[in-house]
Amino acid sequence: MHERQDRPVRTGGLARGAFPLERLNYPAGLPIVASRTEIVRALRTHRVVVIAGETGSGKTTQIPKMCLEAGRGVAGLIGCTQPRRIAAVTVAQRLAEELNEPLGRSVGYKIRFEECRGPGQRIKFMTDGVLLAETQSDRLLRRYDTLIVDEAHERSLNIDFVLGIVKTLLERRRDLHLVITSATIDTEKFSLAFDRAPVIEVTGRTYPVEVLYQPPEPGPSEADEETHVEAAVAAAVNITARHPDGDVLIFMPTEPDIRETCDLLEGRNMGTWAVLPLYARLPASEQRRVFQPARASRKIIVATNVAETSLTIPNIRFVIDTGLARIGQYNPRTRTTSLPVRSISRSSANQRLGRCGRLRNGVCVRLYSEEDYLKRAPFTAPEILRANLAAVILNMMALNLGGIQQFPFIDKPSPKRIRDGIELLLELGALEPAVRTGREDTAREPYRLTPRGRSMARLPLDPRLSRMIIEAEREGCLDEMLVIAAALSIQDPRERPPDKAAQADQAHRAFADPLSDFASLLTLWTHCRKQVGLTGSQGALKRYCREQFLSYRRMREWKAVRDELATLASEAGVGAKAPPPPGGGATPASKKTRVEDPYARIHRAILSGHLSNIAVKKEKNVYTAAHGREAFLFPGSGLYNRGPRWIVAAEMVETSRLFARTCAQIDPAWIESLAGPLCRTSCSGPHWDPARGEVVADARVTLFGLVIVPARPVSFGPLFPEEAFQIFLREVLVEGRVRPCPPFLRHNLSLRERVGVLEDKVRRHDILVDDDDLVRFYRTRLPVLWSMRSLMKVVRERGSDAFLRLSEEDLWRRPPDEEIPRLYPDETRVASDRFRLVYRYAPEAPDDGVTLRVPAEALPDLRAAEIERGCPGLWQEKILALLKGLPKEARKRLSPLTESAGIICSEMDREYEHLPSALSGFVTQRFGLDVPAAVWSAIPLPEHLHMRVAVWDDDHGEVVAGRDLARLQREQRREVCASSALERLRAEWETPPATDWAFPDLPERIPLLERGRIRGYAYPALEAAGDGCRPRLCTDPGEAEGVHHAGVMRLACLCLPGELKSLKKAVALSVPMKARAALCGGPAAWERRILEKVLGDLVDVRVRRREDFQDMLAGLRARLMPHALDITALVSPVLKAASDASRNLSALEKAHRFNRPALAFLAALKGELARLIPDDFLQATPADRIAHLPRYLAALSIRAQRGLDHLDRALAREAPLRAYAKRLSEFTAEITPHTTADKRREIEDLFWMIEEYKVSVFAQELKTPAPVSPKRLQAKIAAIEALP
Repeated sequence: MHERQDRPVRTGGLARGAFPLERLNYPAGLPIVASRTEIVRALRTHRVVVIAGETGSGKTTQIPKMCLEAGRGVAGLIGCTQPRRIAAVTVAQRLAEELNEPLGRSVGYKIRFEECRGPGQRIKFMTDGVLLAETQSDRLLRRYDTLIVDEAHERSLNIDFVLGIVKTLLERRRDLHLVITSATIDTEKFSLAFDRAPVIEVTGRTYPVEVLYQPPEPGPSEADEETHVEAAVAAAVNITARHPDGDVLIFMPTEPDIRETCDLLEGRNMGTWAVLPLYARLPASEQRRVFQPARASRKIIVATNVAETSLTIPNIRFVIDTGLARIGQYNPRTRTTSLPVRSISRSSANQRLGRCGRLRNGVCVRLYSEEDYLKRAPFTAPEILRANLAAVILNMMALNLGGIQQFPFIDKPSPKRIRDGIELLLELGALEPAVRTGREDTAREPYRLTPRGRSMARLPLDPRLSRMIIEAEREGCLDEMLVIAAALSIQDPRERPPDKAAQADQAHRAFADPLSDFASLLTLWTHCRKQVGLTGSQGALKRYCREQFLSYRRMREWKAVRDELATLASEAGVGAKAPPPPGGGATPASKKTRVEDPYARIHRAILSGHLSNIAVKKEKNVYTAAHGREAFLFPGSGLYNRGPRWIVAAEMVETSRLFARTCAQIDPAWIESLAGPLCRTSCSGPHWDPARGEVVADARVTLFGLVIVPARPVSFGPLFPEEAFQIFLREVLVEGRVRPCPPFLRHNLSLRERVGVLEDKVRRHDILVDDDDLVRFYRTRLPVLWSMRSLMKVVRERGSDAFLRLSEEDLWRRPPDEEIPRLYPDETRVASDRFRLVYRYAPEAPDDGVTLRVPAEALPDLRAAEIERGCPGLWQEKILALLKGLPKEARKRLSPLTESAGIICSEMDREYEHLPSALSGFVTQRFGLDVPAAVWSAIPLPEHLHMRVAVWDDDHGEVVAGRDLARLQREQRREVCASSALERLRAEWETPPATDWAFPDLPERIPLLERGRIRGYAYPALEAAGDGCRPRLCTDPGEAEGVHHAGVMRLACLCLPGELKSLKKAVALSVPMKARAALCGGPAAWERRILEKVLGDLVDVRVRRREDFQDMLAGLRARLMPHALDITALVSPVLKAASDASRNLSALEKAHRFNRPALAFLAALKGELARLIPDDFLQATPADRIAHLPRYLAALSIRAQRGLDHLDRALAREAPLRAYAKRLSEFTAEITPHTTADKRREIEDLFWMIEEYKVSVFAQELKTPAPVSPKRLQAKIAAIEALP
């Protein structure tokens, strides 16, 4: 059953009948008039007629009249759609002129929010967008009985949507007729789409058009090639030179190309041309100049493809076609609309050709080759195959037209594009998954409109903008959002005339907001309202627009759009308006108040419609946008060069690169609440959070690949209960990471720590149960939980925590050895103090092994040999490790090694300074095995077998630690040197020099106190200074000992002046001895040596008390003279031997004064003589060794005499000696105040062994008291090398 047709429309109270045919007249020169009868007949007999009329046939203005003649326009209006507003207005004006009546009577027009109509209107010209908007309130379009879809070949989205809707309406309205017209059209496709509707083809041009193909000449390089702008200018100049009359129309792809072309043409203009631009953004007054007669003889119009269809520009005879245009292309993968300059199709090229030849023969110059033309696509791809289908899908669902897959589009969009449109609507919250009820429609349609989507569908806007308006109502900023949405729905009202670009930029800068282009639009609106007034006169608005370089028409349109949006919003249920901010609009927000209203409210509403257009800053002006795209801030944005970290853009447009246009700063914290289910949350790093008392994870929230929340703690238990339970058991109940600690857990941790020390002591993990065993213990007693609240609830329900308490039996895997406490004590005695031993079994940790904790004041007194014996178990392990490191033969002799290690540990004397030396001696004595100390020292030991020393502070814990005791002591001395406490003590103790003991007694050491704690020690010493002595505080005990010895000796001499004078007389040499002394250093040197030896033997340099010093002086007075005679008797043989050796060497030098090798040999011997009798030899050499010096000196003389007899042989025998001497000098150079006494003694023994070896080699007749050989010397050297 069909619905009844509407009755004739009543206008002004009178019934409207058929249009008076006598008023219809048809210009005879139009080709379509010849087909008038055929067309009228088709209109009367068919509901759908397809008319293919070539350019210039007159179809746009004549077909509406033919519809009137066919009886249409009686039951309703004849609606004629045009793709552009300028075409709708100019064609309506033209048709009214042909009917000899003013515009608005029978013929009217309606473009967006601008309408011209009268009471007797029959024909209505409008844009296809206006007709779509009317379907919202009149779904069956009952106000029309005939619809004419003109320029259908353009196949815009609106045209295809209108055709699809009308095809659906034709089934419901039998009175509705449809006429499809175009200049170039795929007639077969349209005929098939409308059930093989009849096709009428109308011829076009009356005059022929000559087509000239002039492709740019190729240059030697790309930079030298002629551009399309240069080629067009050259063609225009050529035309004007060859043809004196006729206007020229040049098609350019972009506005910059138009400006450049106009500039080049003006540069060549001699006043005979009027160069006029024509493009959509051009002010209306400038556009009208194209249709008006020019003052010059001819016009050259440079236009974009807006002049391709519908517009009839008079007197166009020449067309220059670059073959290029900006053609929009939507990419569903990146959700970006790109506007690249691309080659036009053949149909568009023919449309351009049709602009000329209407009044006389025309010429079309194509700046490309004929071959290129033939290779181009026959038609421009329909917009529905290139555009975002979100608005189409939204309106279709609101109109209940069925799914887009079933909608009767002329060309079906691809599933990928449909999916992209649906995803955008899901993003905006306009769609939601349909509830499956089993009904056929819901089973067929997977999505349904949400209440928000239904409200959005009532707003004739891009779905993004309608979403913004709905969100603005919730935010309470509807007034501001209506202004912004209206601004984004029209072309930018700001104009930038090429000749006044700088002035326009200066004027527009007053409206610019540095952090929001949307706020800039609000500022412009507010400023205009303030200057012109809410109901200001049109004249005032025009003046304001001229001054501010604004488009008057677009400013009026902006206001009209805003007002209409307010009405539509109310009708859509977006009702209550928020009160406007003071001043009638928004003002630029300062950086300080960006997060405050109204900025946050407005931009949250903007963000709701552009979630996929968010971006985060990558570098200056470069952003990472949604879905991994790289976007650049548009140079015209107010944010350019100072972009914030996060932005939202009104659009992402790709030209030469992807640009974010109309941008604003946003707070990423807004995104998650607006995006809702679009956000993706992933959890990572689950862990126990002691502060929250539960297992948490770091939630990472992303939107379209952008991280909006890097890490936010969330409860992990509800998401993954079992995994959270495992973490809770290990980190809380096993590791005890909770405060305050429940009583049962405190008991378990204490018990485990106390029992667990045994494993650290014996360095094994097979005594106690492991963590897995403890996890099983708790798991069998507890339900799945992950927080302390749940745990304590279980404990309360059980009435006690006894079921969770461990016993020692629960912790043992096997019983421990009873010897462990004795071998691994908890503390040890070092010197007279007891210190704690701490054990840890962690091979990779720095504190692995045994740590001796000592206070800072005890560190200087520690001795390495003493502390390593403090732990019997560690010492036994060390001995066994050393035995295992011996060479194979030695290990065989000591097998079984464990038994030998036990013998060593029980029988060897532990009072040693150097373990390798002690081991070498004991093993030789006990087992008869000679293992040099160097072998023991070369055996590598595991790090844990070296005792670790830690300086411990009760307040700060471990201050410093290490296994090198000497290094720790040196570091402490350096700290003491920089201590303020030391400076205070020095000011107190270090008094001026004195010649007697006039200062307090000197203690061995003085503690350095800082904040009531001992940080180290200073070591007092008596220092020789100037003419007396004074106390001095040293930081090193060895240094203090040396300083004190010299100081006591000096003070004793100062206190015994008479005795010292008598002593000097007593040690004076006799005349014969003086003669001998003259040959080797002089008498004075020998007398001084004897004097120093006497005093050194008798003066007790260790005295530190005044009383002891005085007692020592009293004893000196009685003993000085006897001891001086003893020393003189000891020295006499040495002096005699030294003088003899010196005399012999001098004689031999004189005898061989011309023999250089001999002289060099003797010089080396003189050096050895000086080393045997150094300046301090009496004090440095033990008395038993002094007795051997005459023999060594006699051997030196013999060696000199025999060596010169056979010099070559002597030098060869000297080679091994030089190696031994070199190694001795190296050992001597390495001696420091911290060198051990053992090593000093061994170096001294090596010196004397070398001297004995010289005797055995060069003067065997003098004999040696003990055997000496190279092997023994090498063994001694190895032993020294092994010493620390």
